[in-house]
Amino acid sequence: MLEHSQISEPLKVHIKELVDKAWAVRHPERTESETRALKDQIKQKLKQHNAVLVAHYYVDDELQDLADESGGCVADSLEMARFGYNHEADTVIVAGVRFMGETAKILSPEKRILMVETEAECSLDLACPIEEFSAFCDQHPDRTVVVYANTSADVKARADWVVTSSIALKVIKYLDEQGEKIIWAPDRFLGGYVQKQTGADMLLWQASCIVHEEFKSEALQGLMKQHPDAKVLVHPESPAAVVELADVVGSTSQIINAAKELDAQKFIVATESGIFHKMREAAPGKEFLEAPTAGEGASCESCAQCPWMKMNDLERLDKVLTDGSNEILIPEEVRVKAERSILRMVEFNK
Repeated sequence: MLEHSQISEPLKVHIKELVDKAWAVRHPERTESETRALKDQIKQKLKQHNAVLVAHYYVDDELQDLADESGGCVADSLEMARFGYNHEADTVIVAGVRFMGETAKILSPEKRILMVETEAECSLDLACPIEEFSAFCDQHPDRTVVVYANTSADVKARADWVVTSSIALKVIKYLDEQGEKIIWAPDRFLGGYVQKQTGADMLLWQASCIVHEEFKSEALQGLMKQHPDAKVLVHPESPAAVVELADVVGSTSQIINAAKELDAQKFIVATESGIFHKMREAAPGKEFLEAPTAGEGASCESCAQCPWMKMNDLERLDKVLTDGSNEILIPEEVRVKAERSILRMVEFNK
């Protein structure tokens, strides 16, 4: 397997600083009645502004519930963008991280796209800066550029294809059958999983998700011994040794469907813990355990949580609806090129 050089130390330090800043965010404490009142206030503002809330599976439960209750949606990044595109609302509020707001704007340029929190980042996006990535692509002009959805609008515009984790295998298999050699970015674990499954000729960008990279195979094996009846559900952004232990490897929506459809009553889940809310709704009565992140090599504060996703809260959402802040804007030239790469995947999926 061919690989791109490791992410530079200054960039690693920068990402760590942003992670620490995100963890330092403190959310206001509320009583139940205060929370209900705030949600009712937000629902009224959504109606007043002809706005709809789309939320990712990884944000807090109360934002997920509010999205459902107010006629919005809870989904993965691409489905969030699709929902906003198809909805009659003039304004789409995105509860998630920055690239999700950008994806919504790429597909709905005529709509106003607002982020609950514009400083909510993604380590995969941050670790694939457009200048370095574009220079790397220029060094390999014979290769087809495929990027994961967790990238900036600029990187999507530089790519030939944009893929999600649910369709990555199919797209790479198709390109490999056409004799294409591939540049893959940014997630090295997802890229390695796809390369192993397809045998495709891939150059891998060496970024990773700060949540998924912390799952530990040895500790997972110990938990599996404690719960031998549990099925293991793993997101392919996890390290290869963790993926190898899985009963099901899949995207967020595929993991939720597996919990619902499999006849097991207990599951060990290796992805961001925010997904448990929808898993419990989809499969009531079943038990869900967090895959372990402790053990040798562990380095994070709370590894089964994304600090940037947790920056989203009701107070920030209310502020955005009050003052119209946090709007996502993308230069049209960039947007058009990025849209082309996304729509190529959408057409392929049909």
